[in-house]
Parts: sequence; C-alpha cells; structure tokens
Amino acid sequence: MSFEVPASVRPVRDAVHAFMTERVEPAEPVLRRGGDEARGTLARLQREAKAEGLWALGHPRELGGGGLPFLDYVYVNEVQGRSEYGQVALGTFTLQDSLMLHRHASAAQRERFLKPLVQAEIFPSFAMTEPGVSGSDPTQITTSATLEDGAWVIRGRKWFTTFADRAAYTTVMCRTEPDAPPHRAFSMILVPTDTPGYTIVRDTPVLGLSGGHCEVLYDDVRVPRENLLGERGHGFVIAQERLGPGRIFHCMRFLGQAQRAFDLMCERLNSRTAFGGPLAGKQLMQQHVFDSYAEIQAARLLTLHAAQRVDQGDQARVEIGAVKVVAARMLNAVLDRAIQVHGAQGLTPDTPLDEMYRHARAGRVFDGPDEVHVTTTARRLLREYADGRGWDFALR
Repeated sequence: MSFEVPASVRPVRDAVHAFMTERVEPAEPVLRRGGDEARGTLARLQREAKAEGLWALGHPRELGGGGLPFLDYVYVNEVQGRSEYGQVALGTFTLQDSLMLHRHASAAQRERFLKPLVQAEIFPSFAMTEPGVSGSDPTQITTSATLEDGAWVIRGRKWFTTFADRAAYTTVMCRTEPDAPPHRAFSMILVPTDTPGYTIVRDTPVLGLSGGHCEVLYDDVRVPRENLLGERGHGFVIAQERLGPGRIFHCMRFLGQAQRAFDLMCERLNSRTAFGGPLAGKQLMQQHVFDSYAEIQAARLLTLHAAQRVDQGDQARVEIGAVKVVAARMLNAVLDRAIQVHGAQGLTPDTPLDEMYRHARAGRVFDGPDEVHVTTTARRLLREYADGRGWDFALR
C-alpha cells in the first residue's frame, strides 16, 4: 500500500488542517484558561465545524458522523491531533463511546445517550481504573454491582474518569459475577451522573494539568436493571473492543503533536542565531532534526500499518501493542528536543510545548503502561514461534 495521503482524503484533511491551525490553535490560550469565555469559544468552534462538514468525521454515517473509513480517518486524525482541543472542537472525542453504544446499547439506551452524544449535546465518561488497584491488571477491580429489587446497586470508587465533572453519564465497569472466572466476572453499567450516591471527590491533576480526570465515589448508587450495557459478564469483551482502536486513535494524535513540535523546532533553528550563526548550522542541532525525523516517520508507518490491519478485519494486537509504545516514546523524545532547542522559553507557556510535553508523558501510562504492551506483544510473538508459525514481516 502507499502511505501517502490518498487523493480522495486530501481535501478533507486539508480542511481540517486549516481549521486546526487557523482557529483551534490560536484559541488555545482562551480554552486553557477555562470559564465562560472558554465554553463560548468551544461552542463557536463546534458550530463552525458542523457548518463546514468537518464534524465527527470518524463516526459512522448512520450515527450522524462523517463516515470516514478507518484507514482514511488516520490521515485526518493525525492533523486533528495537533492540539489537545481538536477532538472536542471537531466532535470526535465521543468516538470510542459512540461505537461502544452502537454495538451494545439497547434501543432505549441508544435513544437516551447515543443520539445526543454524537452531536456533543452531552459528554460521556468511562470508569474502569480504581485507586489502589493496578490498572494493568483489571481482574483486581473491586467496584461491585448487585441486583436488589430490580435495580443495580453499585458500591466502590473509581478515578481518572475523564470528563465526569461535565458528563451526562458514566459507563462503569463493575464486578457483577463474583463466582465466575476473572474475565467473565465484570459487566458494564450506564450510570447517569445525577444519580444519588454518585459523588465526585476531586479532579485529579495530571502533572499539574487539571483536565477533568475525576475520582468518583459510588455510594449505593442505584440504577435500573435496564442500564446494563450488553450482556452480563461481558465487561472485558466490551472494554477490549473499546480500548484496541482507542490506542490507535492515541497514536494518530501523537503524530499530529509530533508534527507540530517538529515544525516549531525547525522554524526555531532557522530563525535563531547564536555564536556567530544560525542554530541550524550547528551539528548537535542537526542531530535533533535527524533523530526526530527518523522517529516520527517510523512511528507513522507503524501506525498506518496497524490501521491497515484493523481496516482488513484483523484485531492487530501485535501491531497495536507495538505502536502504542513506539509512538508514545517518540512523542516524548521529539517534544524534549523541541523544548531543548527553544531553551528557557520552551519551559514556559510562551510556546505550546510545555503543556504538550506534560500530556505526552501521561500517554506512556494511559490505556496501558509501556511495560504491559511490551510484555504482551513479546508474548504474542513468541507464541507464534512456539506454535510453529513464526512471524514473517513481509506477510504482515
């Protein structure tokens, strides 16, 4: 396959790039401050995206989205990923939750949650991680839900429930089958955030950034039996369906941030003078450019390859596990070099690099830490050899 942007995708990709660089990125200082002005600015951007046909491009058409095929969406999402605010401004931040509801929700659940979700009339949130419990081993989750008088009663505590402070509902992974095998012991339950007993304890800052990563107490939270999402005991299946593509979505956005950091670094090297000449003429600075180019290009090809496998109906677990680690490490390295090139200014909010750097570091932990993906990917590859199949790179 060719890894150039297909001609059919180029117009929409160019339009998204212009929207990001001309409207979203200049609005970042306002959006970062929060408050009424930020909410008004975000609402305006969302209206403009809808009016210009750029809204929810990766969502299926039957849900009111743009219907881009998965692989085509990679080329668009890497541009949208230039800013942390791109997903919300362009309506793709709900994609994982929308696809999850599309596959598993009942008719009543779809009517109540899915339709307004795609149009960003409501925010979703997803609760899996718990304080004091290893997120890389979700079989240890302790939050429970029991059926009592026709209702699910949920007891426990979750954290890093992103957007819980503004969400209309949370999809909660709970232990519902205490006597079942670990991977059949959990279910997903939809909990409206105004339900009594649903208490936000705090917004947990991530490396100093407050982004709605909430810790939530479930104190005898009671919801109807019909709020079960999918089948009982299928929580792990639903979670894996959600997290697999989600990891590629992260990598796509990592590429956009890396491109932006690379642009800033190269522009700085060409414009800054020190010790009698431009920084671009210094060999150590040229090393930064070379290393960044090579790492971005490698991560991009791995991401496109993983997306191609998914597009062909493959679960692509090896490819997704590998690229999640490679892309996150790449972004951290590229941002680190871009900050170094900017000197002290790179440590300040005068450029977007300081905030991008903190978000990037979190990317090596969210949706599974590097170590877990390294281990599971290596095990899968070794199993291919143990079973006599081996791994032919030319055929993958």
